[in-house]
Amino acid sequence: MLIVTTDFISGKEIGQTLGIARGNTVRARNIGRDFMAGLKNIIGGEISEYSKLMAQAREQALLRMEQHATDMGADAIINVRFITAEVMQGVAEILAYGTAVKFKV
Repeated sequence: MLIVTTDFISGKEIGQTLGIARGNTVRARNIGRDFMAGLKNIIGGEISEYSKLMAQAREQALLRMEQHATDMGADAIINVRFITAEVMQGVAEILAYGTAVKFKV
């Protein structure tokens, strides 16, 4: 499955637009990460524990979006975007979405 952030794929002609493909995940912080983040907050620098958590969440949202597009019969997903929203304190949702398409044969 081709997944791109552009609204076209070079060398491919879109034959059919199937609709929006989406995938999401909701993640919460935990006490271990919060402790380490608190220490980093004192001395400064990247809070790598949260960076890793968000990277894992983005990957899971992408995989779920890809599965949704596969279920729709898509060949590719174009114009892919991410949205992050705080659901409640310490809990964030990551949503990946794009347009599922089929190529002309």
